[in-house]
Amino acid sequence: MTDPVAPTGPAADGLATAAAAGIHRIRVPTPFLVGRVNVYLVEDDPLTLVDAGPNSATSMVELERGLAERGHQVEELGRIVITHQHHDHIGLVQLLVDRSGAEVCALDRLAPWLANYAGSMEADDAFAETVMERHGIPRDVRLALRAVSGGFRAFGRGAQVDTPLADGAVLAFAERAWRVHHRPGHSPSDTVFHDEERDLLLGGDHLIGHISSNPLISRPLEGGDPDDRPRALVGYIASMKQTAAMAPGILLPGHGDPVTDVPSLVAERLRMHERRARKIAGMLSGTPHSAYEVATEMWGNIAVTQAYLTLSEVLGHVDLLLERGAVVEERDADGVSRFLAT
Repeated sequence: MTDPVAPTGPAADGLATAAAAGIHRIRVPTPFLVGRVNVYLVEDDPLTLVDAGPNSATSMVELERGLAERGHQVEELGRIVITHQHHDHIGLVQLLVDRSGAEVCALDRLAPWLANYAGSMEADDAFAETVMERHGIPRDVRLALRAVSGGFRAFGRGAQVDTPLADGAVLAFAERAWRVHHRPGHSPSDTVFHDEERDLLLGGDHLIGHISSNPLISRPLEGGDPDDRPRALVGYIASMKQTAAMAPGILLPGHGDPVTDVPSLVAERLRMHERRARKIAGMLSGTPHSAYEVATEMWGNIAVTQAYLTLSEVLGHVDLLLERGAVVEERDADGVSRFLAT
């Protein structure tokens, strides 16, 4: 079965509403802690998949099974829509295209990154390593995390984008149309697709009901200087507020069950980020801390695989405090940035 955990209540109602609109969830396994990824089959002309799962044989088998349960096969696909650049969403795209000839649609700014996947990942890892060095992560942890990231690359794969989509563009089908909205934060390329007529939003990992999407410190799609790193959480909060203002009736996320009250979820997330910012501000009173020192004080001995996630978490909230003038940044002689409450 493609959906071993049957939802109940509003989540079940959300899936039923989506199914009535011809959108069917297929839950594809991943090797990552987040668990299964949602791939959505859209029964329209062209027959469409939203995202594709990671590049693994197990994922392909589950995806094929999900298609077969709806009476379809890979070779029938006419379009693949990509919500963002992470491995568990792009890994099977090119393999599916090779079998079906499907058109690939993605944010226009993501297209060059996908076309040069290996080079893009290498540049992203180099960017992340420099950010880690600047914010106090020890060298042995940086090297170990670089190796882990290199091992994960095989679960992603490059693809050629046939139809680049600008922010605000409309993606048309025979029986529906989706408005394209760029919502950066969790990744630089996060894109959501709004069926305004049916009040449905295909949200990728922009908002997930059961977990908070981590706003990763990522290299901008066009490249960038680690010393001028993007303030991912600041941007993510702006993106969430834009989505809350749309108040879609149902959001179909990249993981977990449908979200049926987007404004309330966003309000909850904003309160959570405010609480964390206040906690970190308290930790920075009196003695300057690097972001890594804050992370280890908050979470103890951090696993190598979580080091960059926790660093991004701390830096995101420090950025909120920097914007308010509540903390200042100092660069030590060793090149490590430390922060102090004003």
